[in-house]
Amino acid sequence: MSSYRIILSGGGTGGHIYPAIAIANEMKKRFPKSEFLFVGAKDRMEMEKVPQAGYAIEGLWISGIQRKLTLKNLVFPFKLISSLLKSKKIIKNFNPDVVIGTGGFASGPLLQVAANKNIPSLIQEQNSFPGITNRILGKKVNKICVAYDGLERFFPEDKLVKTGNPIREGLLNVHNKIVGAKDHFGLKHGKFTILVLGGSLGSARINQFIEEKLIFFQNHDIELLWQCGKLYYDLYRTYNKEDHVQVHAFLNEMDNAYAAADIIISRAGASSVSELCVVGKPVLFIPSPNVAEDHQSKNAKAIADKGAALMLTENELEAKFEDTFTTLIKSSEKREELSKNIKVLALVNATKDIADEVEKLLKS
Repeated sequence: MSSYRIILSGGGTGGHIYPAIAIANEMKKRFPKSEFLFVGAKDRMEMEKVPQAGYAIEGLWISGIQRKLTLKNLVFPFKLISSLLKSKKIIKNFNPDVVIGTGGFASGPLLQVAANKNIPSLIQEQNSFPGITNRILGKKVNKICVAYDGLERFFPEDKLVKTGNPIREGLLNVHNKIVGAKDHFGLKHGKFTILVLGGSLGSARINQFIEEKLIFFQNHDIELLWQCGKLYYDLYRTYNKEDHVQVHAFLNEMDNAYAAADIIISRAGASSVSELCVVGKPVLFIPSPNVAEDHQSKNAKAIADKGAALMLTENELEAKFEDTFTTLIKSSEKREELSKNIKVLALVNATKDIADEVEKLLKS
């Protein structure tokens, strides 16, 4: 049986980390004797989440360029040089057969070095509007796996393969886990459960808004499963005393969280959108306005325009949330329609299709 040496790089947020882990798990299934190494940014969440998934990781001293003029930007050239030198060392020592990038700061220097050394390389672009790192790398890597149509505007067309975004194992069958999932969280079976996701790092605006609406949820006899993010946990943990509220810094068992939910309120990062299509529950997207090129609004609108989710901008929350949400709670027909329509958009074989492309590179 063949064995390979595979480097994966991506991080900063769960949207870059979990696709990389999903790809690694699929490659490990196919080639159990292979060796895997992850490369991330030193102080970001991948340094914790990747070892939890059972993989080794090396950290680079790297961060993004701030869009405003700040002192951090003065340090960026030194970080970049440091990361390129460390990437050279990592690649020399590990001697990979293939390098895979899933976006985030650390994937830039590593993929750059790999491409310069003619090591087969692939990037997985999750968004409809690629970040600057992947746009630069697109000219250098062998293959680009994407989740949206129309990306030949940014990448060489002959390198593109539409695969969808990898999703975490266990999300394909959440409908079979509902009873066990509600028991897992100690939720009541006769009540609505709302899952609130502000992205892997949390969202200040969503957290503030949910706090304002706790009485509204209580009046509608709703139980709340609220992932507020590690940065905000100390601020909101006191609400765990309330009967109808569970506040979590982070939900590691997302299959149970999705399964327990009757309705989901979520940001619209690319990986979240892909997972929610597979999960097939009614969703209200509140896209973050603080991301490059406003890509979360584009992601959410693409789903909402197909009648597969509801969407409110942050500016619309005060005026429209209660009416929108009350209608959703009261209409089982609307919930069923949203569930049915969002499932149609799921690309359930994304992880396998990306692994197929990696395998082709390994064998070419």
